[in-house]
Amino acid sequence: MRGVAWLDKGRPVRADPADTMRLPWDTGERATLPIGVRLEFTTETARAVEIRYRATVPGPTDSLRDLAHGFALWDRHGVVTEVFTEPAAEAVVRIGLGAGDGPFRGPFTIHPPENQSPLVLGLRGIGGALAPAPPAPRWVVHGDSITEGWWSTRPAHGWPAVAGRALGWDTVNLGYAGAARGELATAEQLAGLPADALTLAFGTNCWSRVPFSAPLLYETTRAFLELVRQGHPRTPLLLVSPVLRPDAERTPNKLGATLGALRDAMERAARDRIAAGDDRLAVLPGRDLLGPEHLADGLHPNDSGHQVLGLAVATALRRTGFGAG
Repeated sequence: MRGVAWLDKGRPVRADPADTMRLPWDTGERATLPIGVRLEFTTETARAVEIRYRATVPGPTDSLRDLAHGFALWDRHGVVTEVFTEPAAEAVVRIGLGAGDGPFRGPFTIHPPENQSPLVLGLRGIGGALAPAPPAPRWVVHGDSITEGWWSTRPAHGWPAVAGRALGWDTVNLGYAGAARGELATAEQLAGLPADALTLAFGTNCWSRVPFSAPLLYETTRAFLELVRQGHPRTPLLLVSPVLRPDAERTPNKLGATLGALRDAMERAARDRIAAGDDRLAVLPGRDLLGPEHLADGLHPNDSGHQVLGLAVATALRRTGFGAG
């Protein structure tokens, strides 16, 4: 299993299970979903794999009922195949590794249906043994619903997954839809989490969900970075300010701040820290990374937008020298 932040009684979770009482309710709820958790393996002789798993079965009125319950197999060149099944409390799915007789060595990645909270109970090769994929640098990404991958049509299409593939890194996705407002308890959890690189991409929900003023977000960003740095004093860290949100760019929130002003405050807080000597911190301004054509609903990127954003983040990490691992 890759992309695992913490385990709670064997189940992957995305917030420290020993520290949930300090987190907002919405963060805790989203953290139970195994966003970005996947299987990565190689083989010499296997023709297929079988996965035994448990999953949540949506009720007849559940909004998740319409989501595709699919397992996507990827290799280094792209998607190999997708297998769609009906949600079941416990089931086995079989996935062929390719056409013909092979060999199919990999490395392979299987992205399960995240929204049904699958718990993998077992994995076995058909026709041969499986081995874990080689280890990779561990990249921890924190953000909101955009980071969580909303409006991407598949788990593998969210921008952190796109960037992780481009970099060859083990992406750990700590995107919390509706949340990620600079919660300092989250910063302390990030400080205690092993990481070879870090990316912070929050701020949009500080315009509307919980309104911030620009001075408040400046100080929150400074405090968030300080707490993360207490656990990762020299870990490469990229701050991505909020991407385009047309309805918010020049519209004041309840505290009089436009998204443009909030974005400027975040970027200034990070640059002030860089000027003070943090040479392992970099800023990627988010305003011009996406255009209106990249937004599915005026806020969240479509698949094309996630691809553009992911590659922009990967390029920024390389340009700063962080992409060398």
